Amino acid sequence: MRRIDKENYYLDIAETVLERSTCLRRCYGAIIVKNDEIVSTGYNGAPRGRRNCMDLGHCTREAMNVPSGERYELCRSVHAEMNAIISAARRDTLGSTLYLAGREAKSGELLHDATSCSMCRRLIINAGIQRVVIRNTDTEYSVVHVEDWVREDDSLPQAT
Repeated sequence: MRRIDKENYYLDIAETVLERSTCLRRCYGAIIVKNDEIVSTGYNGAPRGRRNCMDLGHCTREAMNVPSGERYELCRSVHAEMNAIISAARRDTLGSTLYLAGREAKSGELLHDATSCSMCRRLIINAGIQRVVIRNTDTEYSVVHVEDWVREDDSLPQAT
């Protein structure tokens, strides 16, 4: 038996966390790890005390045919990355790694294009997280160095 590498070990845990997601479109799980210890976990779902899309039986963005990656202000959910950051102290996120995994809610298919939205990127930057590791396949992943998100500022208007 071959021992799993650390990156896939933590990505597997992030996948388990996503099973708590209440989103009807895409389910995400995130964990923050520092010094080889899990600091916090998060999945996407409505804020505490509010009804989830699962409970309501519909997704507002889906009902309005909003494309993936757009109009997040219409979404009831707090994103997985946000929930993981909210559950951690900043001293524990400085220099840490965030692991992210996503699946389609209806089919359960692994998302090969999972990434953090621009709002989550801002939180990740301010939390002092150093790297984001994103699951692409059952064993392959991408590593994003957060300093790249700082340098490639997606909040600036694009030159035409």
